[in-house]
Amino acid sequence: MAKPKTAITPTRDENYPEWYQQVVRRADLAETSPVRGCMVIKPWGCSLWENMQQGLDGMFKATGHRNAYFPLFIPKRFLEKEAEHVEGFAKECAVVTHHRLEAGPDGGLVPAGELEEPLVVRPTSETIIGDAFSRWIESYRDLPLLINQWANVVRWEMRTRLFLRTAEFLWQEGHTAHATADEAMAHTHKMLGVYQEFAERFMAMPVLTGSKTAGERFPGAVETLCIEAMMQDRKALQAGTSHFLGQNFAKAQDITYQSDQGQLEHCWTTSWGVSTRLIGAMIMCHGDDDGIICPPRLAPAHVVILPITGRSETPEAIHNYCRKLADDLRVQPYHGRHLEVEVDERDLRGGEKNWQWVRRGVPIRLEVGPRDMEADSVFMARRDRPAKDKVSVGRTEFLSSITQTLDEMQQGLFDRALAFREAHTAVIDSEEAFREWFTAPKGEPTPPHGGFALTHFCGDEGIEAKIADELGVTVRCVPFGDDEPGTCPFSGKPSPKRVVWAKAY
Repeated sequence: MAKPKTAITPTRDENYPEWYQQVVRRADLAETSPVRGCMVIKPWGCSLWENMQQGLDGMFKATGHRNAYFPLFIPKRFLEKEAEHVEGFAKECAVVTHHRLEAGPDGGLVPAGELEEPLVVRPTSETIIGDAFSRWIESYRDLPLLINQWANVVRWEMRTRLFLRTAEFLWQEGHTAHATADEAMAHTHKMLGVYQEFAERFMAMPVLTGSKTAGERFPGAVETLCIEAMMQDRKALQAGTSHFLGQNFAKAQDITYQSDQGQLEHCWTTSWGVSTRLIGAMIMCHGDDDGIICPPRLAPAHVVILPITGRSETPEAIHNYCRKLADDLRVQPYHGRHLEVEVDERDLRGGEKNWQWVRRGVPIRLEVGPRDMEADSVFMARRDRPAKDKVSVGRTEFLSSITQTLDEMQQGLFDRALAFREAHTAVIDSEEAFREWFTAPKGEPTPPHGGFALTHFCGDEGIEAKIADELGVTVRCVPFGDDEPGTCPFSGKPSPKRVVWAKAY
């Protein structure tokens, strides 16, 4: 049987990493930059990020946070105040040591004007925001202080992949200060819940929630909570983290407040963040061999209308019909937005135009030709179904059912991703079965199973490091709830509960 034609080659089964790179390129989301390890986010990709920003920003503000902005440059001494923090980020820091360029002896430009103190290009902002908090907070009346920042950060990655791991990326980072440890820990959990709700309601991406082991924690944190999602190659992707920082940064940055008893106390702080990595997660969670599939609640455009004029004697009438249809769609509200509609009137062959929008993942494609106009109907295709699966729908019926159709697609994407995760998750009680789950047969690129493995674990960091070194598998999270005591299959020691292991991005 001939292999069906797809818009993306290679397919996911043939070469998943290359499929991902081709999807990003063919969907016109981003491209590599002349600066090594950085990316140019193109308009379609930027629109996706803007829709993610809009959804998250509303959720942050609904929980009492306000946006602020802090400098890109951080004095090196700020990072040095928290030893574990600087150790965790030292190898990824980009450092500015001079403040100008001058003509060199060979006619080129050379650095000049050495700075008195080197500046680190922001890898994360706990230290410089902590410095501001130390000035802004005086008494218990100033607490809690709830701040969010939308910004870019730089982490000097050596091996990069668009959206998943780049030297510079866009993100949000929340930072809060509280009067008690319990209040700060509750807020850490609350913001993880916001991330879970966003991932599942907006991205249609099911996630596991839990805490990180000591070896996987954010540098300087007392506890790190996370959401983890399974991609279609059965690897895990950490989609968001929320950190309980204890008083570590408060003591390092002198963030204190006068209590209602008149005593000077150190605050308890949190930080939490998600990034443009969410775009990569969306691609790998829902994409197929024809390109990306945009969940309707995030799609830059919900509907694209393709006028099919061909040899029609009345091409302008068809265009006008399509424009009027677009206007009627755009007034319809959809989950805090109005429907976004594209009318593609470019002078391109219909097949090429159609495949461009397929690759971009637009939820609904409409073709309108002379016969459709005469019948007051549209020829509709849904992106969650095969590209050639199209049906004729009356214009009135289509307009009245479009939001219901989009909601059905949104839920369908979530259900499909959840079913995939459940099909590739195993409860394992022996080390032999664990190794078999993650080991590919000789000559095969991937194991026959793989995915998430739930085993008991005693928490021994040495065992965790050994498994990571031998199998490339790590503890992705210690899931909340389900406290079922047992025996660790790797050490034979008692274990309080199961943890989730996986290969990861």
